[in-house]
Amino acid sequence: MAVKQKTIRVVIGKVGCDIHERGALILARAFRDAGMEVIYLGRFQTADAVAKTAVDEDASVVALSDHTGSMRYIAADVMAALKKYGGGDIPVIAGGLIARKDLPYLEKLGVTGNYGPGTPLSVVIDHIRTTVAKT
Repeated sequence: MAVKQKTIRVVIGKVGCDIHERGALILARAFRDAGMEVIYLGRFQTADAVAKTAVDEDASVVALSDHTGSMRYIAADVMAALKKYGGGDIPVIAGGLIARKDLPYLEKLGVTGNYGPGTPLSVVIDHIRTTVAKT
């Protein structure tokens, strides 16, 4: 008898005042098309709101999107909030306009992916599947 795998649940968060959501919306659609459940919180979220939703919704992964160059601050705040709400074990991936100099910092925080514009959707989807499989 085959064991049914749990559906991957992705919370997509846009923390702060970034109004650019096309990338997040494209990802939401691609994740759904790949069989994942998606909870897109929309723009202007707080780190606490993203973390609390991820914990409350039993998220498999949190996907952060930012186009203001603030991912190092957003990710640090979300990671701290996840720990505060008991979701420190939920993997976090990131994408958007991320400064190269911030990549080592994000990786040290435990944020993976850190994709920029033009990354093929299949790469992000595969990364999520691989990341969730490790948890």
